[in-house]
Amino acid sequence: MGALALSGSPAMAADQSYQTTLGQLNGSSASGTVTVDVTGNQAHVVLKVSGLPATFMDAPYPHVQHIHGGKQGICPAPSADTNGDGVVSTTEGDPAYGPILTTLSTSGDTSPAAGTDLKLAGQGASYTVDRTFELNAETKASLEAGTALVVVHGLDPATLSPAAAEAKSDIVPSLPLAATSPALCGTLTAGQMKMPAGGADTGVAQESGTDTGALALGGGLALVALAGGAYVIHRHNAAA
Repeated sequence: MGALALSGSPAMAADQSYQTTLGQLNGSSASGTVTVDVTGNQAHVVLKVSGLPATFMDAPYPHVQHIHGGKQGICPAPSADTNGDGVVSTTEGDPAYGPILTTLSTSGDTSPAAGTDLKLAGQGASYTVDRTFELNAETKASLEAGTALVVVHGLDPATLSPAAAEAKSDIVPSLPLAATSPALCGTLTAGQMKMPAGGADTGVAQESGTDTGALALGGGLALVALAGGAYVIHRHNAAA
């Protein structure tokens, strides 16, 4: 027997969406937005940035970006610059935003292992990363705990102090400090719940299941509990 499921019941619950507006770090003049829509163990990420350094060594500047998490869930303040070179490096920012949990690569690997793979980085001053991939348990837990952030890396060496411009990266010594230091950062916060497919216009969707209990509502209606925790309304036929 078919039944009409009440909108908002557990069987109709939608997965969560997270958003952030990226703020500038280390004197960056860039900006950006990120949305992360989580459906089960799948994440659909849309990252849009602009105003980043455009070129590096006469080629498009490769900008790596990640979901960090598991620590304070905040972007580092200028006071995080413990060595006084005028740059909050990746490791100096770690107490605030934590380690890499997911690499927001343009294709392929999204694990932390791909965190400094420049071939998978965003390229140039402005770009969009729009892709769906399997979300690991650590990232999902950090999102739900409110400690997940997106960090985009890559500064213009010309904007740094002479010492910082000449310094080597704290995480990839073969690269300059500017290449791996954070330029943008934002904490991902839960937003409006995603709407399930179907039923958006009426708030009612077709559902079926095995009745496990009922509560009479009067007028020939009964509120019936299903095994999955959902509730449905049945209309009883008086002649039956």
